[in-house]
Amino acid sequence: MPRNWAGTYEYTAPRIVEATSVDDVVRVLREPGRMRALGTRHSFTDLPDTTGTLVDVTGFAAEFELDEAAQTVIVPAGIRYGVLAVWLDDRGWALRNMGSLPHINVGGATATGTHGSGDANPVLSASVRALRYVGADAELHEVRRGDPDFDALVVGLGAYGIVVSLTLDVVPAFRARQDIYSGVSWEAALADWDALTSVGYSVSVFSRWEEPSLGFVWVKSRLDADDDAVPDTILDGARAQVEDSPLGVEDNVTELAVPGPWMLRLPHFRLDAEPSFGDEIQSEYFVARADAPAALNAVRALGDSIRPHLIWTELRTAAADELWLSPAYRRDVVIIHFTWHNHPDDVAAAVARVEAALEPFGARPHWGKLHGFDRAGIERVHPRLADARAVFERLDPDGRFSNAHLERLGVREPR
Repeated sequence: MPRNWAGTYEYTAPRIVEATSVDDVVRVLREPGRMRALGTRHSFTDLPDTTGTLVDVTGFAAEFELDEAAQTVIVPAGIRYGVLAVWLDDRGWALRNMGSLPHINVGGATATGTHGSGDANPVLSASVRALRYVGADAELHEVRRGDPDFDALVVGLGAYGIVVSLTLDVVPAFRARQDIYSGVSWEAALADWDALTSVGYSVSVFSRWEEPSLGFVWVKSRLDADDDAVPDTILDGARAQVEDSPLGVEDNVTELAVPGPWMLRLPHFRLDAEPSFGDEIQSEYFVARADAPAALNAVRALGDSIRPHLIWTELRTAAADELWLSPAYRRDVVIIHFTWHNHPDDVAAAVARVEAALEPFGARPHWGKLHGFDRAGIERVHPRLADARAVFERLDPDGRFSNAHLERLGVREPR
């Protein structure tokens, strides 16, 4: 069976079907048994897996419907963000934000609350204006922003059907640049965290929890003109040389210190190259932005114990939204991401320590990444879990789209 993108999880489903159209999905769902959608395989757990059939939706044609008057685009769920971004930019339009990897597919990313960064930028799911899915009745359904079930279904974890297309908000295309800063101390950053994260359109901090510097600050600036000035200093740090980038200056990293189109600057990595490090495990937690200094200090105290298994931590921000299972539901968040070496036992122990340190802050885990939460833990941090579960149970009463992972977390009732 295939593995996830990083090679650290092997799917156990006895069957995979490659769908290239809505009719293909309908045909598969007319068969009995459990089903789950499979995209670009960027989850790090058994979240997408099933004891039945995996329906691979990445084979749909890259066909898009742009409505310039409404400022929307309809896209197939399995399409990669980077492919969509190139198509939009050619027509003078853009997505408000992108994740660090342009390789992820739209359906999987929005269904799990995946994000980029920026104090004013919500998670990618918040750009969904409508979605179409094939439900347990093997019929095509549509739900739109403002409909009763919409806020339950967008970050829906594949728990109620197979999403085949989404309508996304778009904005006019824009230019951007990226710059790296070093030398910012933990002391200065935590004394005025908002000053740090608001310095650009999108800001990421790359850290290995060392002292006294927090690491590198990666600032993506939205430009009105290519010669717009960018700051030489941030707090007590200064602009670094391009070669000092925490991700290096390899061919897979987007270009630094040079203005360019939004779709080649908002992601960290290039679509036409291998993404990130590979052979890795990822975990990630969302805490209220007001709790950032205390939460980050709690993780700092673990630095020596987790560093041997850590490649990088990336700290980002996102604005609040109204999507019931979004990790940013009704609170602006700071996102604490860990890219770990593929040391499963050591990483599991490190994740447990991180989760214990963040428990006082009601940290919400990223749905698609490694975590140790159970049903009680998820219920503590997601106030609309029971409401979302009720919607999923109503739409899929026989649990065709359920699996062990969703039942373990209380997203679906056990069967």
